[in-house]
Amino acid sequence: MSDPSTKFITLALSNKVVFSALKVSIIVGTLLAMINHGSTLLEMNLSGEKITQILLTYLVPYCVSTYSSVKAIQGHQKQN
Repeated sequence: MSDPSTKFITLALSNKVVFSALKVSIIVGTLLAMINHGSTLLEMNLSGEKITQILLTYLVPYCVSTYSSVKAIQGHQKQN
């Protein structure tokens, strides 16, 4: 039997999951960045702290999408 954590990582790094998560991250991250940091972005008043916050704004939807996709794939595989 394969190690479940290795299986998770393998699926999370697969092209299908990565590209799907990137799409979600770009769309949702941009919307959240504009909502949360719109005035800072428009004024181009970016400190290191703000840049870190904006990057995290993109990272969170990427991680959520990746986790959801992997769990959905694993659930589908268990049914078959």
